[in-house]
Amino acid sequence: MKNAHLVHRERRTAIAGRLREQGGGIVVLPTAPEALRNRDSHWPYRHDSYFYYLTGFPEPDAVVALVAGADADRHILFCREKNVEREIWDGFRYGPDAAREVFGFDETYPIGELDGRLSDLVADQPALHTFVGLSPEWDRRIAAVLNEVRGRVRNGVSAPDQIVDVRGVLDRMRRVKDAHELALMRRAASISSDAHARAMAAARPGWHEYQVEAELVHEFLRQGAQALAYPPIVASGPNACVLHYRDNDREMSAGDLLLIDAGCEYRGYASDITRTFPVGGRFDGAQKAIYELVLEAQMRCLDAVRPGVAYDEYHRVAERVLAQGLIDIGLIAGPLDAALESGSYKRFYMHRAGHWLGMDVHDAGLYRHKGGPVPLEPGMVLTVEPGLYIRPGEGVPEEFHDIGVRIEDDVVVTADGHENLTARAPKTVADVEAACGVR
Repeated sequence: MKNAHLVHRERRTAIAGRLREQGGGIVVLPTAPEALRNRDSHWPYRHDSYFYYLTGFPEPDAVVALVAGADADRHILFCREKNVEREIWDGFRYGPDAAREVFGFDETYPIGELDGRLSDLVADQPALHTFVGLSPEWDRRIAAVLNEVRGRVRNGVSAPDQIVDVRGVLDRMRRVKDAHELALMRRAASISSDAHARAMAAARPGWHEYQVEAELVHEFLRQGAQALAYPPIVASGPNACVLHYRDNDREMSAGDLLLIDAGCEYRGYASDITRTFPVGGRFDGAQKAIYELVLEAQMRCLDAVRPGVAYDEYHRVAERVLAQGLIDIGLIAGPLDAALESGSYKRFYMHRAGHWLGMDVHDAGLYRHKGGPVPLEPGMVLTVEPGLYIRPGEGVPEEFHDIGVRIEDDVVVTADGHENLTARAPKTVADVEAACGVR
């Protein structure tokens, strides 16, 4: 696999080439700030995804500047200086000199020099590409730089005519993953698949949801994941019908279904898996009927993921399969076209069938462009996650009460179809029951 930092430099070079096609300009991006958890304790640091996509640099207090020159580009990083005392307390810092060599920059400077140098870098550039509206602090900083440059007008210096939100062009780049990204995503998916299998083997009546969450997190960290991609949903019984359930504190009983939506982050890239399984080891009749309906919908959705197909297509497949299944079970009235038109199925299936996946669990990129759905391309990564959530209510037989089922895989579009990155996580009724065991 190509050196990671060479990959980041190639991405910066690609951005510079696009800027030159538009007449040149400069990109300036900060990473995310550190965030206090309470008093003097910080949350574990996590970089800004756009910044990291272009740099691979993991530290806070850093800004990248990329000048698209007529003859040559300038790749510039501002970062923290070496500080022996702070490194004793907080750990290693690269410092400007090491950062230049390790991360492939032409120039590196202490972050304290940013304001003084940035106005010179921005001066006489036709366009400034940066975050617009990211935070009031960054907007103020950019405004101050622009005003300082405008103040030099009598010296023949001009400020950029255009201020462009760089996320537009970066979103289009990030939506299609390169080989380096796909390798990291395969590893994240593998770790998370193992964690879900571990959860199935461990969960049992009398346990609390948080004990199963601990099994997931243990496996993530045991295999080298750096963080959770998002707060895990470990939802048993009626909690499985709460889409973004987060408490994870209910005591589980025999006969409950347990819906787990959890994934790790590996070297900056997310995984996102949902599996649903019986705490007692076997699905009962109503649970099995709903589970097999969701599984059928998910498999049909996967069949629809291939190059050239509109992004919306697999969502429509999920709606049709689930609606017809609900009609067959008797939970909604038919015929199918009438149910789809009225949206009666949305009582039990109220979300879309997936989203982009990458550095962020809900990754960058538009879903519709120029009035129509984006066509799928090789290298795009998305989730496929139909579900059904049946709360007690009028017309719902008691045996279906509080059954919540979602099945989610991470899928990359390939040249001739798709690759399911999370296929190893047990999913068929037979495989799930085998993974759970009978207790």
